[in-house]
Amino acid sequence: MPPTISATDRPLEKLTADAVVVGVGKGPDGPLATPGAEAVDRLLGGRLMAALADLGARGAEDEVTRLATFGQGPFPVVAVAGLGAPLADGTYAGEAVRRAAGAASRALVGRASVVSLLAAVGGAPDDERLHAVGEGSLLGAYEFTAYKSALPADRPTPPRSVELVVPDAGAAKAALARVRAVADAVALTRDLVNTPPNDLFPAELAARGAAAGKKAGLSVEILDEEQLAAGGYGGILAVGAGSARGPRLLRLSYRGRRARRSVALVGKGITFDSGGLSIKPALKMEDMKSDMAGAAAVIATVCLVAELGLPVDVTATVPIAENLPSGTAYRPADVVTFRNGKTAEITNTDAEGRVVLADAIARAAEDSPDFLLETSTLTGAQTVALGGRTAGVMGSDDLRDAVVAASERSGEPMWAMPLPPELRRGLDSATADFVNANADRLGGMLVAGHFLAEFVPEGLPWAHIDVAGPAYNTGGAWGYTTKGGTGVPVRTLLATIEALIER
Repeated sequence: MPPTISATDRPLEKLTADAVVVGVGKGPDGPLATPGAEAVDRLLGGRLMAALADLGARGAEDEVTRLATFGQGPFPVVAVAGLGAPLADGTYAGEAVRRAAGAASRALVGRASVVSLLAAVGGAPDDERLHAVGEGSLLGAYEFTAYKSALPADRPTPPRSVELVVPDAGAAKAALARVRAVADAVALTRDLVNTPPNDLFPAELAARGAAAGKKAGLSVEILDEEQLAAGGYGGILAVGAGSARGPRLLRLSYRGRRARRSVALVGKGITFDSGGLSIKPALKMEDMKSDMAGAAAVIATVCLVAELGLPVDVTATVPIAENLPSGTAYRPADVVTFRNGKTAEITNTDAEGRVVLADAIARAAEDSPDFLLETSTLTGAQTVALGGRTAGVMGSDDLRDAVVAASERSGEPMWAMPLPPELRRGLDSATADFVNANADRLGGMLVAGHFLAEFVPEGLPWAHIDVAGPAYNTGGAWGYTTKGGTGVPVRTLLATIEALIER
């Protein structure tokens, strides 16, 4: 079960829990105290900061130092989370606080109840601090245990309750309700991404997405193979042809009260990607269960928008298929005809994401939305260019930049990328309108963006977010990011939609 989260304005000395969390910054000569650390230091008779210095704590990001209080306070353990170096004005960025809260939750396995003073760290308006501390605390406590067959009843688990110390507990209720909704949406995304592909095949992902949508009060539509064929979805059918488990198209629609804007969301749902006949190397192929992370993110986002009751219309269009090699698989040299009548010569069956997204973008555009946001684990070239934590964003300049700005507010790093016109020539085909992949590996992320652009109608603002690296953490946990599915880019999509509402 996910932790509960609440706020309190009671005096620190009157609170009880299994641990208290405070933050310290990184200074040139050792840790820098924050108001929360100073409060606990006073409660412990001035011993906390001295003990940190003796232990060699630096206040660096992802550093958590746990100290026993030996009965000197109402908490048996103090967890001191590093915030890193302060900003020029002596404050700390919201993302530094969010990561510190997540690192503390991960470090406090076995402590059922936690009181956090991280909201006392300065540098942002009260609601922004609450969002950062709350999201970090809940997301850092995430765990995926559905496939563990023998979990001891007394095993150490992440904190089950988190209580934030704030000046006015009543005023914090609305902010914490949003925190709960956002954390649940990210957890849903993580759960879907972490589920093994033998259990999350196309029909099952569509069913789980539909169930989440119905719970949120959304309109739901699922197209099966026959309906996809009747609708002209040649790309989705081609990619799904190699699997015995047929493809699907899921659509979830939310109609907000007093909506002035409409947003189309599109997310790639390849439940497993072997590369098809252009098969991938065996090494790390197991990570390809995460190739539906874009689908999971847009499913969770439209449900989140509905839960928050935002005044906007949002429809998620989710193409879902399994890319496997077989006697019925699509081949290099095949020509695929898409929903909008355009054609592509297949030169690489492992460039399948753009093939299913082409149909989905074409369908989403038929609704005449004001904006189109698409996200996918699209190219290995994204990780080559930007690493495992920073997504690449392409599309219409204004909307692309709005997404990047939203990512900065959300703490999900993204970088604006161009679509150089000369790279479009790499998609030229002598047989069809274009090829699906360029043999020249230079600029692969951008070439993929050009392919998607072919399906966006003239004048429709759009943005493509390539999260091939950031959506799935193959390394160790850090901050509030656990191993496996990360939930990126749910929070950025939400922040972008909220910004578009205000336009």
